[in-house]
Amino acid sequence: MIRLAVRAAILHEGRVLVVNAYPGQQSDLWCLPGGGVNAHRALPENLAREVAEETGLTIEVGVPFLVNEFHDPARRFHQVEIHFRANLTGGDLTLADPEGVVNRARWVTQAELHALRHKPDGLAAAIWDGASATYDALETIFP
Repeated sequence: MIRLAVRAAILHEGRVLVVNAYPGQQSDLWCLPGGGVNAHRALPENLAREVAEETGLTIEVGVPFLVNEFHDPARRFHQVEIHFRANLTGGDLTLADPEGVVNRARWVTQAELHALRHKPDGLAAAIWDGASATYDALETIFP
């Protein structure tokens, strides 16, 4: 089974927010905030919820800019992630992830992101140098 997830590139004052999503700080791998998608909810709605749950921040979700796919054959885990640009609209950065997975967060510049171990590998280039895709919002098949 493939898991669908969404992630937010929240740029603020030339920095992007990254999180460490490994319980107990068992890894030094960083990624953008976000998480799994609940069915029957639009992707931006899922993303705003995930960011608020994990970080206490509220965002306005923009357009997608990167689709990333990865898997761990040993765990039989396969995930497709859609990364969206997002604007910070409020809140204070507080780690309150109800699942207890996100344990650290920090705002980093492009150079600082390059120095961190992060996924996906091309994230920094996609955030700062890449073009935006378009997003066709969630629709009901038959009204």
